[in-house]
Amino acid sequence: MSSPSPASTLIQTITPDALAQAAAILRQGGLVAFPTETVYGLGADACNPQALKRLYAVKGRPKNHPVIVHIGSADQLSAWAKDIPEAAWTLAHAFWPGPLTLILQKKEHVPDAVTGGQDTVGLRVPSHPGALALLQKFQGGIAAPSANRFGKLSPTTATHVAEDLGHDVDLILDGGPCTVGVESTIVAFPDGEPRILRPGMIGAEQIQQVLGAKLTDTKKNIPAPRVSGSLSSHYAPRTPAHLLDREALLQEIQNHRLEMVAVLARFPIPETLTGSRILAWQQAPENAEDYARTLYANLRQLDQYQAAGIYVETVPEDESWSAIQDRLRRASYRG
Repeated sequence: MSSPSPASTLIQTITPDALAQAAAILRQGGLVAFPTETVYGLGADACNPQALKRLYAVKGRPKNHPVIVHIGSADQLSAWAKDIPEAAWTLAHAFWPGPLTLILQKKEHVPDAVTGGQDTVGLRVPSHPGALALLQKFQGGIAAPSANRFGKLSPTTATHVAEDLGHDVDLILDGGPCTVGVESTIVAFPDGEPRILRPGMIGAEQIQQVLGAKLTDTKKNIPAPRVSGSLSSHYAPRTPAHLLDREALLQEIQNHRLEMVAVLARFPIPETLTGSRILAWQQAPENAEDYARTLYANLRQLDQYQAAGIYVETVPEDESWSAIQDRLRRASYRG
């Protein structure tokens, strides 16, 4: 008899009993994967150095790469951070619960394992009801990077987590597919003024409208803390990804008819390519929100074909697509 799959033994639908079990695992220093609106997180007690050590080992995450602490409400912000700028409070009250992370000066009790040895900590309140229910049951901060091996495609379903981590995680709470699909916007205050360090689906225009002021230019030479998802190569499928505009993508496929390729594009496969060596052609949504929500799932699906390459069509150059542009650039980075 074959052994049960990781998915069948680890995944539990979110119920009061499952939440109680998850909170108990966290208190005991275990790891629980749980849904947020962005991606699934790999959770550990943010005040338990041994649990954090295991989290970093399971992820394969560099020790100096900080993780985000998830908290239950904006009221808990001052329990983790000090010298909080007024702009940070304004953003927290405007966008929490939601896909926004604030980088702030940490309180003394926050472990170095959370911050990557820095004097700042990343904090956010997720909007997924399952995540909020877990935080309420646990009654503490949950350190939770994406629930996958470091640098690879983020998971947006419970099954993705099981496929990536297997029994290296103690429990996976299934809250359905993530509704946002890409990681949170990260805002820091390195010179006292807000600055986006990682784009997300909450864009610069929305933040500026709430604050009534322009953000600090990211091109200015102002030292900023290290944050999650900031490496040049990140969010990458196993298959080499190539980011090309529509014309170049079609030309590249024509030039590599002897190779088996997979494609992610916002248009259907042209009749001229029918019968060519295309293993799979995934047509992506035309609007940014739907594209983001399905991005990682689409790349995972194409990755399964083990093609010579995944050819990805570039996306529009405007504000609403900035987070998607960022993820695609990192996924296709070659050094």
